[in-house]
Amino acid sequence: MSLLWSVLLAAAVPAAPIQFTEGEATAVGANRRTVVRRDRVEAAWVEGAWPATGWEPIKANKDGWFEGRALSGGYARFTIDAPAAKTYVLEAVGHGMVYVNGAPRAGDPYGYGYLGLPVQLRAGKNEFVFASGRGRLSAKLVEPPAPVFLDVRDATLPDFREGVKGDVWAGIIVANTEASDVEGYAVVATGKTGSRTTRLPRIPALSVRKVPVMLRPDAEGKLQLRLVRQGRTIQSAAITVRVRKAGQAYKRTFFSDVDGSVQYYGVNPSTQPSPGQAMFLTLHGASVEGIGQAEAYAPKAWGNLVAPTNRRPYGFDWEDVGRLDALEVLAHAEKELKTDPRRTYLTGHSMGGHGTWHLGSLYPDRFAAIAPCAGWISFASYAGGAEFGNSLAEAVLARAGSPGDTLSRKYNFSTPAIFALHGDADDNVPVTEPRTMRKELEGIAPRFLWHEEKGQGHWYDTTPEPGADCIDYPGIFDLFAETRVPTDGEVRDLDFSTSNPGVSAKFRWAMVEQQLKPFALSRIQLTADPHRRAIRGTTQNVARMTLRTDALVPGADATFELDGQKLTLPWPKSGEVTLARTGEKWGTATAAPAEKSPSRSGGFKDVFRNRVLFVYGTSGSAEENEWARSKARFDAETFYYRGNGAVDVIPDSAYEAKKFTGRNVLLYGNADTNRAWAGLMDAEVSVRRGSATIGGRKATGDDLAIFVIRPNPNSTTASVAAIAPTGAKGARLAERVPIFLSGASIPDLLGIRSRMLTEGAAGIEVAGFFGNDWSTAKGDFAWKL
Repeated sequence: MSLLWSVLLAAAVPAAPIQFTEGEATAVGANRRTVVRRDRVEAAWVEGAWPATGWEPIKANKDGWFEGRALSGGYARFTIDAPAAKTYVLEAVGHGMVYVNGAPRAGDPYGYGYLGLPVQLRAGKNEFVFASGRGRLSAKLVEPPAPVFLDVRDATLPDFREGVKGDVWAGIIVANTEASDVEGYAVVATGKTGSRTTRLPRIPALSVRKVPVMLRPDAEGKLQLRLVRQGRTIQSAAITVRVRKAGQAYKRTFFSDVDGSVQYYGVNPSTQPSPGQAMFLTLHGASVEGIGQAEAYAPKAWGNLVAPTNRRPYGFDWEDVGRLDALEVLAHAEKELKTDPRRTYLTGHSMGGHGTWHLGSLYPDRFAAIAPCAGWISFASYAGGAEFGNSLAEAVLARAGSPGDTLSRKYNFSTPAIFALHGDADDNVPVTEPRTMRKELEGIAPRFLWHEEKGQGHWYDTTPEPGADCIDYPGIFDLFAETRVPTDGEVRDLDFSTSNPGVSAKFRWAMVEQQLKPFALSRIQLTADPHRRAIRGTTQNVARMTLRTDALVPGADATFELDGQKLTLPWPKSGEVTLARTGEKWGTATAAPAEKSPSRSGGFKDVFRNRVLFVYGTSGSAEENEWARSKARFDAETFYYRGNGAVDVIPDSAYEAKKFTGRNVLLYGNADTNRAWAGLMDAEVSVRRGSATIGGRKATGDDLAIFVIRPNPNSTTASVAAIAPTGAKGARLAERVPIFLSGASIPDLLGIRSRMLTEGAAGIEVAGFFGNDWSTAKGDFAWKL
């Protein structure tokens, strides 16, 4: 490659940033939300070198920005010549990711501007290849203030509240420019009322991690943070925490069970607070902060407005980890504010309107009423959903994405009341989205209220009163005031659908635990006859379910008539009966902790919960070990950026089953390169150098990348997954599979070859789902092996 941009560093490197000013770029067609993609530049890289042709010179403008069509989904390439090895902090904006001397690093596609990643320049030529995103790119290298330092630009901060006592948590970035992981550091946070010291977890080498820091509230909110080690201050930084008076909206931080990170939600509290009031869970739109969403409403006298974050202003479109965030906040705020579960309501705007449709269809018994405002239905209808062909493998991928298909669960909307609000001149989310839902739910939704604001667009506020009219609409809260969630015992008729029990399983007194065909639609239509102590109805694609007897009058026995079969059983002392289907017959079932269940039902992305732990291999060659470490670091950085995450990343030598019981694990490497593999992965899936064997079928070559999830043998609820290449080409292919992109679905097992990047779905070797016993023999797969 010709020298595109070089900076000759003198013996004393100046403190001024090294700005990227000249390079070259090449265009690549955009890909949709799917793991199946075509990319000629990445395809060449997987084979071992960047394309030699097709690049055009680019120059930064006077403000340091590169612009042009090639940067809308294309690549930009730069080189730096350094006289000696030296570590800098790369601060770039507008890119999806970047390869630094071949190692993948996280990007800043949304232009937040606070991502600074330690990078080690080697003596001589250094190469930076940016996968750009939205048409603009800026990049520079700056000197770190210390080998390990605090970066407070992206702090997750609580609000201090007058009159509220007790320490609170913040999330602060710590950057490590050392070539090895560091431990033994602490942060001392000092304000007017004293200090709090927090010991820090392991910080990965040449990377960043957002760590929990305890703060002691005071009336001013100005705190000094000191990074210390062995009593010595390494570096200091100042933060300002907002101080809120009683009645003002505020941010509340909490620890997430997804990854142990510090998250927050916004609260616009009731003007007349008391236990047993309502909760209005409100979901923000793209680019909006959770606290901004909470503050967009006028406060209510009879309830609290609670706004989760979706983990970021863009986050996960309220799917995947964004959905988990909404559920975590709902549970935390319900306990914190002592709200009435029967007076819980769901609303949101734009992307949050989609989240309202999405969560409302998944958990219809959690909300008395829902109110999507300017909301879109699904990726397929609005936001660039995947378009699959007719191959069996693509059909599997389509099924893996079925939890995102809101309309497939339209009968779930027979429970909550609905108010759809939209501007009829909306040029962002077309008004055809709620009109489609209104048509689809005709005869299903018992109460569907509707308002289109004439002449108004996506976000509007036409009155001087507090509260944005496009979300804080009186008709919505009038409906909320009139509705309650019925108790389970009050409900006689159930109609519930789910496409994955691991996402949504329970409805009232019934729980779907296993499916006959994974990720296909399951539906139960049941009626309870209380005095006859009978539950009757039909099922679709249900292999196992548990029915509680809440709606029945207790007696000597209970009758279950399912799909034309009748079972009379002694009255269950536990108040529930578990039934399983064998062939065409229903019968009672015993506990099956090793089998699929709502706690671990697949697909691959299910690994990103239960305090997920990244474990990279160190028992391979130097190149294999470096890939595993780099890939785990890249994923941790990407999850930090996209999901405000803070994942533990450790080598296989540090993994101990007893120490991490109950936690999900993601392995990087294969049976030959990751020593934790043998204790976590069973013989059903074997990936080694040069081959992968799955259920007795074998594929060979060095260009295969396997993504797989299995039950963690050390727990009845945890999972273990692996990103396992068979060689160098497979490793490079695995690097950029979009595991954190909402809408990009991955089944229990996916095996791809490098030719996927040029031939699309023809490069899929295997895709499918394991059986309920986690076997391949009882699974559902599209094989090419």
